[in-house]
Amino acid sequence: MSKNLVIVESPAKAKTIQNYLGKDFEVKSSFGHIRDLPKKGMGIDLATFTPDYEVSADKKKLVTELKAAVKKAETVWLASDEDREGEAIAWHLADELKLKDENTKRIVFHEITKNAILKAIENPRKIDQNLVNAQQARRILDRIVGFEMSPVLWKKVKTGLSAGRVQSVAVRLVVEREQEIRDFKPTSTFKIEGIFLNETKQEISAKLKGDFKEENDAEAFLNQSNDTEFKVLNVETKPGTRSASAPFTTSTLQQEASSRLGYNVTTTMRLAQRLYEEGYITYMRTDSVNLSQEAINGAKSQIVSEFGEEYSNPRKFTTKSASAQEAHEAIRPTDFSVKSIGDVQLNKLYQLIYRRTLASQMSNAKIEKTVIEIGNSKLPYQFEAQGEVIVFEGFLKAYGITKNEDEDDEENEKLLPKVTAGEILTYKKIEATEKFTKPAARYTEAGLVRKLEELGIGRPSTYAPTIQTIQNREYVDKREILPQEREIVKMTLTKDVKKQVVNEKFGGDKNKFVPTDIGEVVNEFLTNNFAEILDYGFTAKVEQDFDDIANGSEKWKEVLGEFYKEFHPKIEDVEENADRATGERLLGKDPKTGKNVYARMGRYGAMIQIGEQDDEQKTFASIMQNQNIATITLEEALELFKLPFDLQDFEGQPVSVAVGRFGPYVKWGETFISIPRGEDPLSVNQERAEELIREKKAADAPVANYKGEPVTKGKGRFGPFLKYRDIFVNVPKKYDFDNLSQNDINELIEAKLEKEANRYIQQWEKEKISIENGRWGPFIKFGKSMFKIPKNKKDEKYTAEELKEVSLDEVKKWITAQDKNAFAEKKKPAAKKKPATTRKTASKK
Repeated sequence: MSKNLVIVESPAKAKTIQNYLGKDFEVKSSFGHIRDLPKKGMGIDLATFTPDYEVSADKKKLVTELKAAVKKAETVWLASDEDREGEAIAWHLADELKLKDENTKRIVFHEITKNAILKAIENPRKIDQNLVNAQQARRILDRIVGFEMSPVLWKKVKTGLSAGRVQSVAVRLVVEREQEIRDFKPTSTFKIEGIFLNETKQEISAKLKGDFKEENDAEAFLNQSNDTEFKVLNVETKPGTRSASAPFTTSTLQQEASSRLGYNVTTTMRLAQRLYEEGYITYMRTDSVNLSQEAINGAKSQIVSEFGEEYSNPRKFTTKSASAQEAHEAIRPTDFSVKSIGDVQLNKLYQLIYRRTLASQMSNAKIEKTVIEIGNSKLPYQFEAQGEVIVFEGFLKAYGITKNEDEDDEENEKLLPKVTAGEILTYKKIEATEKFTKPAARYTEAGLVRKLEELGIGRPSTYAPTIQTIQNREYVDKREILPQEREIVKMTLTKDVKKQVVNEKFGGDKNKFVPTDIGEVVNEFLTNNFAEILDYGFTAKVEQDFDDIANGSEKWKEVLGEFYKEFHPKIEDVEENADRATGERLLGKDPKTGKNVYARMGRYGAMIQIGEQDDEQKTFASIMQNQNIATITLEEALELFKLPFDLQDFEGQPVSVAVGRFGPYVKWGETFISIPRGEDPLSVNQERAEELIREKKAADAPVANYKGEPVTKGKGRFGPFLKYRDIFVNVPKKYDFDNLSQNDINELIEAKLEKEANRYIQQWEKEKISIENGRWGPFIKFGKSMFKIPKNKKDEKYTAEELKEVSLDEVKKWITAQDKNAFAEKKKPAAKKKPATTRKTASKK
């Protein structure tokens, strides 16, 4: 029997720590929080702000096991993470497991290494109630905001929506950036670049140090340049340095992983969690850039042995944010002698962290910057060429960048050739190009994290879930924005000036956040009615309040009381008096009927409406995916009423073109065929429709047979699949989907059929009732609803064999006990005379 029980958050961490501790220690995992606020209902006494925590159903067995382990141990060590969330987990464990204060010790460590674990064991402390209260305050305040604001959205906008203190502010940032882009008025100037040749015909690329607003002025400059003798007016060489960035915080790691590796925030945090739990890096939720002296010494030793003494420059970084106190160190490797690890995906992130930390402790890079001024005193502006040579790599060596002298001849050709002041140059080409100003860029995930951090909104642990939530709620997405085209003027001087008008694409975007129609409508409603909650300064102040609670200078229930005193009356006022939000926008009048045309949110999403709400003859059309309420024009809106339209039958089946929930499509009989992205559905004629149908037939053609019946394959929203009869079989990545053998197909289908055969214990298809095997044991399914199976007369769980003998009537009783209206006949409402409406859309795909 182990004398000591250590409880950590994750099984991976438990496994690593168990290896460092002797036989007197048993390490178990709590698998995160063992209890929380209830999933249904507020779970908070709003008079006292006392939370009603409960152990979730999936954790009850675990809690029983932990209680049994506690009884056997002399000392319990609570070793959850060192941030507020970890402190709260330790507190919940102590409370739920009824741990005695004298037998309980709280330990924290910033890295999972043997030294760190043993040092933590030597320096235990008590649970820090201030940190626990800061976490409770955040959890409860966010629950109050979500539970009280969301029903208002259901009533005033659309059912099923949600609001949140941080998520709604993140949506506001995305919406305001999109509005800024729409309102932006581009202006054009002419920028001039030249390529000059010295006596040995080496090229020097240079830019004019001034722009021209007017085309005539730019053209006049080119004509003037035609007769001008160009000289080297000045050559200036000056030394410079570059210094390394500070080690990673959570935010900067997310940003760098996004730009360098293309990882989204959630992926970065999942991989960082694994690196931490497997002992490779320090704790990954931190807003500190500080390194411990031990880390600085470790980095120095590695730098000196690998690169030499001159590359070492130990330094301490300080965190600008006053609230950076969740952890005491930046994200760094735990052992600088470990240069790489086996797992390819983990290693990519590890390399990013390793190099950044090592570089932060290295010497500055020394560079030599050369500036060549080219021109003539007769010209209004002069040209300037800039070049750079790395004299000493310093920290750049950690990234594999070496001195310019070490590069090959091809690279050296990119450097500026040697010239002297007064030397005459000839121009090879001078070009004036019309350039338009650009609006601020849409947010990437990394950019949104950077902005939230800059505004003091959220903390390291909240960035990833916040960004995931606003996408899951479909308030923002990353749909592709197709570029527009415009004409620009380009003038080129070689022997004389040649002018041409060329097309330029602009405004296109990929993998950037764009607000959805519902996101914009919700944001407008919330900013109009809850301006303070969505105020950036207010949200940052709340974060400061949490910090004050954590350091003991504020009382958590008083902070909540002050907030709720202002918040709740506002909720009541908005619910009673605010107008319903539809995002309605008047586009103009329909030339055929003279009725007003509106873009607005409807029950099924964004739509166009011809006629007023009380108009008996109003008609509707769905907006396409690449359109939105805020920007659609009257002409574009009226075009939608041409959909759906019928074409001629093909192979005996009707053909039509329509737009549905997933975009425009061709319908052939009962088959839906998506029209490729960017293609206008109104341009699809008989020939194009038949072409798409033939492509679909070829794609759906059987690729094999199984027991004499055809097997087809395709790719859906959950990845590649096979279809056999009415069964869809997912194809895992370990199979080569494009080259599946008959054995592969047999194996996949047989595994699926076996799984399906074991799925049902009993099934009553007519009643849509079944008893099924689930991940957590047997359950009842009735229609789309799931119900628990009660215990038997012995107060034990039913076995699968016993459930095979249960009657349908008994199962119905179990369902009724959980939902008394489950089998109640739905009364048909009294017929009401409805105004006649026409919905000009095909059925949804």
